Amino acid sequence: MKGGICVTGAQLKEEIVAYSKEIGIDKIGFADADVFAELKERLRIQQDLQYQSGFEEKDIDKRTEPERLLTGASSIISIALAYPSKMKNAPKSIKGERRGIFCRASWGKDYHHILREKLALLEAFIIERVPDANIKSMVDTGELSDRAVAQRAGIGWSAKNCAIMSPEFGSYMYLGEMITNIAFPADTPMEDQCGSCNKCVEACPTGALVQGGQLDSSKCIAFLTQTKDFLPDQYREKLGNRLYGCDTCQTVCPENKGKDFHHHAEMEPDPEIAKPLLQPLLTMSNRDFKEKFGHVSGSWRGKKPIQRNAIIALAHFREEAAIPDLVYLLKNDPRPVIRGTAAWAIGKIGGHEAELELSSAKEREKDDLVALEIDKGLKMLRNQEIS
Repeated sequence: MKGGICVTGAQLKEEIVAYSKEIGIDKIGFADADVFAELKERLRIQQDLQYQSGFEEKDIDKRTEPERLLTGASSIISIALAYPSKMKNAPKSIKGERRGIFCRASWGKDYHHILREKLALLEAFIIERVPDANIKSMVDTGELSDRAVAQRAGIGWSAKNCAIMSPEFGSYMYLGEMITNIAFPADTPMEDQCGSCNKCVEACPTGALVQGGQLDSSKCIAFLTQTKDFLPDQYREKLGNRLYGCDTCQTVCPENKGKDFHHHAEMEPDPEIAKPLLQPLLTMSNRDFKEKFGHVSGSWRGKKPIQRNAIIALAHFREEAAIPDLVYLLKNDPRPVIRGTAAWAIGKIGGHEAELELSSAKEREKDDLVALEIDKGLKMLRNQEIS
């Protein structure tokens, strides 16, 4: 038994599977803890091409060698929880009351907490039966690739949109895993079922899906919504009204058609949080932001990226009612990214007071990057006049 301990793995596996259903885990799979050799090579290529987001673990060996994370690693247990794909009573985004949207993975309570609670229950269940078992659990921010583990454990196949796709739940699943020194019989990985379908690659708004299964994270809207600096010009139009994340490569997938599960009450979206009014976000205090959005996964980078994205969304809608709030930010906000993005948005929206406010701001602005955004705004206004 490789690195394992004396325990009947097959019998314990059956007990764990049965218990997982009792505690609301939608799918569970078991894999060996061998090196993820194919993933290691793919990650090296990603790194060489500078396709990494920067949010992931930088040490490729840690990401692909479970033994480095848990001495005597023998098996990995992968779990999946299905989340909703449709919002009940979703409010309309109308003129004067424009709304942004958080991606489905940020609906309801932060999934990191939900999955950690499930994994903690599983850990306790295993330790009760095997007191000297060693276990290391992780969700998303851990060293291992949740998707690589889930693929090996038979949860689903690795789809062209870089998500794990299961026949039951599509790709609308949260993933987590635990490494253990117990040797369990491994489940069979699932064969790829994307076939010749290329809809996700073709629909990606920024071309971030370079090819099926390969993502340039630096172009991915889901990544871009989480950055804190000025959003590059070429992506502002692509952002639309997204505040956090992007679901395009999921919603266009034929495998996801009709997949909508409401198994977990804590994952249900509050429409006023998942699809909030944009203008109140512009001047929201840190305290108010934490009180309203602090429990969702999309708040982890703080309010600044959400506010910047809200400004871009208002420009996308050309929402004239937002001009007073945008002018207030341009005049008073201490953060250059917010001032500058507001200046750009004012120019994009236009209107009779836009040129006056931007010209006035240009005279007093000391930050070169903000001044550049003011110039962009003024240029857009001039182009509007010509056309």
